[in-house]
Amino acid sequence: MSLLLTGATVIDGVSDTGITGRSILIENGRIVAIGRPDELSVPSDTETVDFSGKFIIPGLMNANVHLLVNALFETLVRYEGRYEDLIAEAAQVALKVGMTTVFDTWGPRRALMSVRDRIDQGELVGSRIRCAGNIIGFDGPFSGDFDSRIPGIGTSHFVDRINATWVENTGRHLMWLTPEAVGEEVRKYIELGIDFVKYASNEHGGISAGAFIQFSERTQRAIVEEAHRAGLTVQSHTSSVEGLRMSIEAGCDLVQHCNMTGPVEIPRETLELLAQGDCGAVVFPLTDHGLSHLKESISDHEWTMWKASDANARNLIDAGAMILLANDGGIFAPEVMQEPLIKGTWNGLPEEEALGRLATGHFVWLRAMEEKGMSPIDLLRAATRNIAKAYRVDDDLGTLEVGKIADMVVLDEDPLQGAKNYQSIHTVIKDGELVNRDALPERPILTADLPAPVEEQARYKRSLHHGERLPGCPTCVSGTH
Repeated sequence: MSLLLTGATVIDGVSDTGITGRSILIENGRIVAIGRPDELSVPSDTETVDFSGKFIIPGLMNANVHLLVNALFETLVRYEGRYEDLIAEAAQVALKVGMTTVFDTWGPRRALMSVRDRIDQGELVGSRIRCAGNIIGFDGPFSGDFDSRIPGIGTSHFVDRINATWVENTGRHLMWLTPEAVGEEVRKYIELGIDFVKYASNEHGGISAGAFIQFSERTQRAIVEEAHRAGLTVQSHTSSVEGLRMSIEAGCDLVQHCNMTGPVEIPRETLELLAQGDCGAVVFPLTDHGLSHLKESISDHEWTMWKASDANARNLIDAGAMILLANDGGIFAPEVMQEPLIKGTWNGLPEEEALGRLATGHFVWLRAMEEKGMSPIDLLRAATRNIAKAYRVDDDLGTLEVGKIADMVVLDEDPLQGAKNYQSIHTVIKDGELVNRDALPERPILTADLPAPVEEQARYKRSLHHGERLPGCPTCVSGTH
């Protein structure tokens, strides 16, 4: 099939400005020509679409999503056996909002790879998925690395099965091994078919808030070397200034949420190290309004950490680091969003400020980085070209050039005139085909509304002591309940 796009201003991600008077000719899913209409040799059976007054940009990308982020006990029990359905739903939500390629950096490997392959083979509509499976060095969803409440609530059989689904041979036990032994286990994991490697330079959460180093310097280098030997990119999970520097020196191709370094800012020499090399800097920013809202519900210590992350984002821009858009984007079920577990966190912010939402978080990212001083063309490149370069897929993706895959977004408003204009999506094109956005997601699950109350709920009376303080109750007043 041939497709000719005419009339629009083309913002290709290569030039610093948009170009008018150019048409884009697509054949077999790739761009075969860009030029003035009278200069192009157009096949007779070509479909022409007039986008006069619109703006065409490369398909948006996201350097860090979790298509099954809702890895909570209730969800994993309710949908066991249907994890692929949840991932497919998320991939379709991502495509609907302009993300033609997403990189899933933590999730159940087998299910992710299955959906990835179905999309690549044209059996399923969705954003192009590339996945890492587990984060090397972390245990599963029901562990101290994520949610340690579940062992002892769920049966050990179910808890072990879920953790094994995520971890396989790549969990915390690797911390006890020599660099050579860790490299061997990483090699085995790569052979299962993952697209890139992600490992833990810092721990995930814990009482030290991520400050502890997960792997030694020698082991980190062994992991990086193993990934590169297999022709894959490698990235790290960092949350301290030392974990960040170790990752860069180990040879990582990108570092995740590198602006999150606890209560201290990234040293100038580390900023310069990032700017001088080819290591991509993934940034998680909040808007000024989002930060103000969050400040009202977190501790002083947490606020100190968020202030440092905000300063880091600004300093990374000033240093000239190759910044990548990412947001841990995922879908939580509507009932989960009502829980205290979410409220009071960055995921509990109002929809227009919540960075971690799959459907809207990338728009928050663009507005936040605009506020911090990032230029309009650098915003576009952070969401397209830089990600493709860091993941080494820039031969096919990231810019609008002849020979590349025809992934693009058509906007009603000029994105170079304001980050809010990225939300003016008119059309999404993936692999040279117009996406029917109205049909996505095809099978809503986590995006569906809460079910209507059953008859029994209308008659249900809560216990007087159901999480409430009652006037006159001695134990309520004293707080001993």
